[in-house]
Amino acid sequence: MTIIIADTTCGLPRDLLAQRGIPLIPQIVTFGEDSFHDDKEMDTATFLQKLKASKTLPKTAAPESHLYFPIFKRAQEVGESVIIVAPTSKASGTVRSAQTAALEFPKSDIRVVDTLTISCNLGSLVLVADEMAKAGESADEIVAKLNDMIPRGRLYFLVDTLEYLAKGGRIGGAKRLLAELLEIKPILQMKDGQVESFEQLRTKKRALARLVEVAVEQCPGGESTHLCALQVEAESEAESLVAQLKSQIDVPQIPIYELPPAIVVHAGPRAMGVGFFV
Repeated sequence: MTIIIADTTCGLPRDLLAQRGIPLIPQIVTFGEDSFHDDKEMDTATFLQKLKASKTLPKTAAPESHLYFPIFKRAQEVGESVIIVAPTSKASGTVRSAQTAALEFPKSDIRVVDTLTISCNLGSLVLVADEMAKAGESADEIVAKLNDMIPRGRLYFLVDTLEYLAKGGRIGGAKRLLAELLEIKPILQMKDGQVESFEQLRTKKRALARLVEVAVEQCPGGESTHLCALQVEAESEAESLVAQLKSQIDVPQIPIYELPPAIVVHAGPRAMGVGFFV
């Protein structure tokens, strides 16, 4: 059976990953001189406490290559293929880290898939790959399926404040202050592997309503859409969003995944959004 490897940027619950036997590779979060792996050393709740107390934005880094070695070694010993379902290479060094690790195992069949996405859509791709692997489908078939889904992915999210985008240098401080004065709530999107602006709305209420509209307009429904929601410190709002989506889109379920620290660094607290495949 092909081994599927995920990392914490997918946002899938750790107990779900453990139950399914999917190895989880951590990202690195650094506050000043202190670095943490965000799988066991720091969860999102702990990260948020430190983030709110910090005057400067923490740094994030891709996983060290050696973290893949034990998994690759086990796969090599039993002759299994490995597929790393990685976050977009345009915003993370995870793809490069995994590729570097794979060079140490030249006789093994190791595939690194650049999904050009993050968060819940990345989680959906991980689960699809794992289901196929458990069904006995080959590494070639799994990679082909992922490559078919990747360009059809749509991911939209709403940030509650521009503070963290400003700290990270994504927007200027003056623009942030003007936007917050005017109560502008930007909706962002993943496009070609990068975070870009989608629309800007006045008030959070309007932005949330527009988020629902966009999903209803674009999401075709059915099991293959893998509609999901993302949130951090916005559980009740995410549940309300999901309730609205369920009433208008024919899907069997809409899971809600928590944003991991490496994404919260830029999105900030109370961010939320939706992801699906058209």
